[in-house]
Amino acid sequence: MIIAANHRAAVDTAVIALTAGRPVSFLGKSEYFEGIGIKGKALAAFLSALGYVPVDRTNAKAGLAALDAARTVLEAGGAFAIYPEGTRSLDGRLHRGHTGVATLALETGAPVVPVALHGTERVQPVGKKFPRLRRVTIHYGEPLDFSRYDGLSSSNVIRRAATDEIMDAIARISQQEYVDTYHQRPAA
Repeated sequence: MIIAANHRAAVDTAVIALTAGRPVSFLGKSEYFEGIGIKGKALAAFLSALGYVPVDRTNAKAGLAALDAARTVLEAGGAFAIYPEGTRSLDGRLHRGHTGVATLALETGAPVVPVALHGTERVQPVGKKFPRLRRVTIHYGEPLDFSRYDGLSSSNVIRRAATDEIMDAIARISQQEYVDTYHQRPAA
């Protein structure tokens, strides 16, 4: 299955991993794996052990490789989590989803479970290194099935329609304001 969630804070991944009820693999920005020294190597090893797949967000070909890694997880019957917005929401709104989530669903036949995280942005606000104890709520929606599009995964129109359906489901359960524009990545 594919877990498609809104993305409010760095701790979102831990919250999903702790509540999913099964092992989950995630995409992680490649910068997390490029640290130097003992601390950098330890972080990379830790994230790899958790099932993170590094993705270079500035390189489209590396992004395709990350989707290939996700396909491998899904085809083996695993769970793969993805944040369709591509980055954390800095303004609290839900932004337009990238079509990678639909590509995975259409090509693998995996159901998509929409997920809404509430409160994680207060646990670890942007710019804070250490989390604080705050109430967090997570809502798992009903699985979405895209089998009606079998054989049409190469269609940009179908991938966009499926992605929009996923984002609509996330918006309904998260009750976030939806913005039909891509969110800009935070400055490095």
